[in-house]
Amino acid sequence: MTAELTLGAEEELHLIDRRSGKLAARAPQILSRLPGESYSAELQRTTVETNTDVVRTLDELRSELLRLRRGVIAAAEAEGVGIAAVGTAPRSALADFELTGTGRYARMQEQYRLLVDEQLICGLQVHVGVRDRDLAVDIMQRISRRLPVLLALSTSSPYWNEQDTGYASIRSIIWQRWPSAGATGPLASAAEYDALLGDLISSGVIADAKMAYFDVRPSAHAPTLELRVCDGCPLVDDAILIAGLFRAAVRAAELDIEAGRPYVHEAVPVHRAAMWQAARGGLSGRLVDGGEHPRPVPAADAVRALVAELRPQLEELGDFEQVRELATTVLARGSSADRQRSAFAERGRLDDVVDLVIRETHGPAGGEVPGAPVLPRYRTRAGDEAVGPGSIPRPAYREVLERFRGMPESRVDDLRAARDRWATGHGLTYPAGGSARPLEIDLLPRILSGHEWTRLEAGLVQRARALERFLEDVYGEQRVIADGVLSADRVFGASGWREEGLRIPTGTVRAPIIGFDLVRNEFGAWRVLGDTAQAPSGAAVALAARDALDAVLPELPRPAGLLAPDGVLPLLHQTLAAGAKPGALALLSPGPSSASWYEHRRLAEGAHLLLVHPDELEVDEDLEVRSRSTGEPIGALYLRLDTDLLDLVDEKGRPLGERLLAAAAAGRVFLANAPGAGLADDKALYRAVPQLIRYYLDEHPLLESVPTYRTQDTDERLAVLERAGELVTKPVDGHGGAGVLIGPFASAAAVATRRADIAANPERWVAQEVVQLSSLPTFWGARLEPRHVDLRVFVHVRGTAEGDCVLAPLALTRVAPHGSLVVHAAPGGTVKDTWIVADGGAAGGSGD
Repeated sequence: MTAELTLGAEEELHLIDRRSGKLAARAPQILSRLPGESYSAELQRTTVETNTDVVRTLDELRSELLRLRRGVIAAAEAEGVGIAAVGTAPRSALADFELTGTGRYARMQEQYRLLVDEQLICGLQVHVGVRDRDLAVDIMQRISRRLPVLLALSTSSPYWNEQDTGYASIRSIIWQRWPSAGATGPLASAAEYDALLGDLISSGVIADAKMAYFDVRPSAHAPTLELRVCDGCPLVDDAILIAGLFRAAVRAAELDIEAGRPYVHEAVPVHRAAMWQAARGGLSGRLVDGGEHPRPVPAADAVRALVAELRPQLEELGDFEQVRELATTVLARGSSADRQRSAFAERGRLDDVVDLVIRETHGPAGGEVPGAPVLPRYRTRAGDEAVGPGSIPRPAYREVLERFRGMPESRVDDLRAARDRWATGHGLTYPAGGSARPLEIDLLPRILSGHEWTRLEAGLVQRARALERFLEDVYGEQRVIADGVLSADRVFGASGWREEGLRIPTGTVRAPIIGFDLVRNEFGAWRVLGDTAQAPSGAAVALAARDALDAVLPELPRPAGLLAPDGVLPLLHQTLAAGAKPGALALLSPGPSSASWYEHRRLAEGAHLLLVHPDELEVDEDLEVRSRSTGEPIGALYLRLDTDLLDLVDEKGRPLGERLLAAAAAGRVFLANAPGAGLADDKALYRAVPQLIRYYLDEHPLLESVPTYRTQDTDERLAVLERAGELVTKPVDGHGGAGVLIGPFASAAAVATRRADIAANPERWVAQEVVQLSSLPTFWGARLEPRHVDLRVFVHVRGTAEGDCVLAPLALTRVAPHGSLVVHAAPGGTVKDTWIVADGGAAGGSGD
């Protein structure tokens, strides 16, 4: 070997108060107890930096990092302080910044202002010995394509300012704001590098050579090449993996230089894009592949490809077996960012994340040995709600999955048969090939924690209030149009607009029951995918899923605080009664021919509503609505029709719908989910809901929507036609997954046909960005496999004031078919019982 190829590292460590979980500005006190040759101050007083001795092997580097950490831990203990080797401390806030008292740092703060104050970040720097600076400058450019993988492996900063940033490494995004950060561009020699640095200093933009914050740089004080892109790594073994790969990459570049192999410089904007992509998704996302014309690839594939590519150099250095094992381990357990988000998802507490990063930083190099049972054959994926990295069940699911682990196939078959008998016996079937098939209810439930449900409740109640105010306004004063929030053509041209909605009396609640479809992405964030105000279905199926699981698997451990879904039935009765005129409460159904007949029967029976067909109603001369069979007056009709109300006729062909609308207009009957409520369902108006929340409530939307394009807009249509193979396209009036095309999973012919359809009738379509849906273990035969899921929930509306909207205590989880990304409610789909744990309940417990 020509190069030295020695190893060294600098670790920046956050100091965290063990009681509050906040950053602790006690670096001076702690450093006073530590030797200056190995420990030093940083820009902020909440950080200590360690500097290892020069070593030659990965094992020696591991020992050095552990030794230096132990020193800080011991010195900090007297201060009640722990350390965390992460890019950002989970509870960090800008107010925590305290400058280290030196003239150099004070000058930096004076010059860079907020840029300095936001530097509550910590990184890992790795040094590899290189024989001369000319060689170092050549090598640092040749290895730039490999840096995004190293950043992805280190990602440990999803939280900043006490919130999830959406990035796996917000530290690197903050770091890139320095004027001297990033790539240098092509340089032919060390002299050119020094000249570049001199120009930056003479410009007055940076003060000295120490502020050369490039991704990789020749060290200012040692014969080494320094890697600077990585977050701090709480597990020492992750740092060792990065050091091993970096050294091998340096060696590979050196061999290329010696062999005279040419190198094509990577364009700086492409490099910046690749680094941003790594910061955004880490190991759970996609990385740019680093080819001549870069393309996104799964991060795990990029890691494996790098290890394979560097295998000759890793073997030469004696590191291959260790690096391969460490890479396999980190891909199985996920990055620190993944683990932090998993810790937060359990209870919604940043304190749990703080405890995790301190525990890992203080602990053994490879982390704690997992004690939970492992599902070795389960295909783990980013975003799985029940099974985490390493095929380890998440805490809320451990007891439930333990009941199924190792269960004989014959027992699973017996349970599935019992479930099907239950569904058939209770009429929960759908037509298929001339016969009736039972609805498939998966044996493994979904579990929603109390903190998640509380967060969803706040966002959905807010959304329901805004939608009801919109319906009241748009069929009344139409201020939203007069004020320019929505154009008239956008409202009156929408598929859900109904002129007859103008006849409903002012002050009537138009959508007492609103359904919302939600999805969770691979980072655990919830998105509202759609709103259904005309005839939201699924509540009775959610009730049936609970009944079926209780009947078939009563021994499955239920968590403490589990909400009873049948609370929706009295809530439905109360909601209808709040708007009813004198008389009975009734549900109007087309009858047994309806695909939702089971639901109509179940809701009517449980909520004590009359279940009536069109032929069973009459409207007398005084516009009183009565039951034909009993003569009883009806004060509220919950409309669950398959057609528009005005299309409804009785058995003699008389316009029953018109008469019912006249009765409602005269104030004789309350029509729940009245004509025109479906305006809120229109997918072209869906993207305006955040605007409506701000307009009507003067609030910031608490739940995000999925980015949506209106193809009726010329510019957006052109963009959609160009990207149809990357987007989800769907009809504005579609339901149940009908007409949905997921571009990345569709054939070229299907995408071409959709482009033609959009071009011919742009007003009929919308497009949305693809959301990488979360998944849950679902039985495929006797085997569990990850399937994509969504969630339907219901808000009951009695008005638009605070307290008038209530989230029903049940939810329906719908499961995508085997091998599909499309989740829909079409007959034949699979559903899951959804266990909602009240806030404060013990998910994973054994409550009844």
